[in-house]
Amino acid sequence: MARFKPSEDHPVLVGLVALVGVAVAIGLVLGVVALAGSRVAGLGETSTADSTADVSAGETLYAPRPTRTSATSEPSEETSTASSGGGSQGDGGSAKKNNKKKQKQKRISLSASPQQVSSMERIDLTGTYKGGEGSVLQVQRLQDGSWTDFPVTAVVSGGTFSTYVQTGYAGEVKFRVLDSDSDRTSNTVTVTVG
Repeated sequence: MARFKPSEDHPVLVGLVALVGVAVAIGLVLGVVALAGSRVAGLGETSTADSTADVSAGETLYAPRPTRTSATSEPSEETSTASSGGGSQGDGGSAKKNNKKKQKQKRISLSASPQQVSSMERIDLTGTYKGGEGSVLQVQRLQDGSWTDFPVTAVVSGGTFSTYVQTGYAGEVKFRVLDSDSDRTSNTVTVTVG
């Protein structure tokens, strides 16, 4: 009577069983490690002390409805300067002067280099935007009497920005940049193309 030896008669089957056994063992080990890691990290745990502390701290996802406020509800630099200055202009004149000063500080200044290029040659647009840190400026071109967005933007970093454009339009091409968040625009620069 011949004895049955599975390893000799069916080597592929034995290999598959061994492969499945190893995969199950590795899966179990990884599962235990993941479970232990999540417990160490504190995932999935809620203690009653923590949950009551969060509720008592007033932390919610509720956002109140916005309400209109009057212009005089918050003290500003203009109000305090005008009232403490005691100047002869009065509150209105001083506030207007401060507003003009603030607008001048947040002015976008743009320059283009070179002033004359060939078609599709690089035009460097650089400038400053004090108080506009992190703003994304949209480059615009004057086309048929209206400003159209050029497919280029520049980000303000350290009060300055820099980008470049290329155009195939011949003649005098006018560019500017727009801060769409505040609707501020830069001065217009003209480049002769062609």
